Amino acid sequence: MSEEILLTQEGYDKLEAERDMLVSVRRKEVSERLKEAISYGDLSENAEYDAAKNEQAELEERIHKLETMMRNAKIINEDEVSGDHVNVGLTVRVVETQTGEEQSFVIVGSTEADPFAEPARISNESLVGQGLLGKGIGEVAEIVVPDGVLHYRIEEITK
Repeated sequence: MSEEILLTQEGYDKLEAERDMLVSVRRKEVSERLKEAISYGDLSENAEYDAAKNEQAELEERIHKLETMMRNAKIINEDEVSGDHVNVGLTVRVVETQTGEEQSFVIVGSTEADPFAEPARISNESLVGQGLLGKGIGEVAEIVVPDGVLHYRIEEITK
């Protein structure tokens, strides 16, 4: 059985747009490259043909992966998510209690994670994401990470 993938509507739309672009544009480009390489003759020693075949295989693998993710997607409806506790699809502002450093995170499914975004988009499956899930405003999440223990106090939860 396939594993359910949590996505925001925005994340699902991005997957769909990428899949559509790969199917409608990239497939044709790769197909043309393949036809051109075949026209060079002798396929046994044709580097262009080998490269085009590899590119085609990688493209089809990516399309299949995207379609599988879309099939197994559970879209988080932000209207149904309460802002009382940290959950997927919400933004949480925290303060590290030991340093006073303030950070904001958007909790997303693993396929949408981007820790370098502003604010950071962290996976619900990451150590920090797991530690924050279910916490309410004012609560302190104690999160064990490879570098030690983080103590994040939840300051604000927004949609």
